Amino acid sequence: MMAQEDDELEEIRRRRMMEIQQEAQSRVVQDAQARQVEAQRQSILRQILTPEARERLGRIELAYPEVAASVEDQLIALAQAGRVQQAIDDRTLQEILRRVVPKKREIKIERR
Repeated sequence: MMAQEDDELEEIRRRRMMEIQQEAQSRVVQDAQARQVEAQRQSILRQILTPEARERLGRIELAYPEVAASVEDQLIALAQAGRVQQAIDDRTLQEILRRVVPKKREIKIERR
């Protein structure tokens, strides 16, 4: 009776260990794919942005990561569609950002 329970317990442990290993392998593959996609994105951005524009986008990413990601996505889509004829310089990027970045809300303090 004990030997049978031990065997069942051992089988459960073995199956669980295999599941854990498969999950770990899956995570490694997903991480590698994510790194590859990010490397491709950065490669495209290096091709279409001047160094100054890339630097500005990097600073924007620190303050507004979601805005920077959105702008990057749009720029990459334009590049892949063949609609970027020349490198996007800092001034052009500023213009794009002006249209995308939410306007700062003004805070008025009224004293009575």
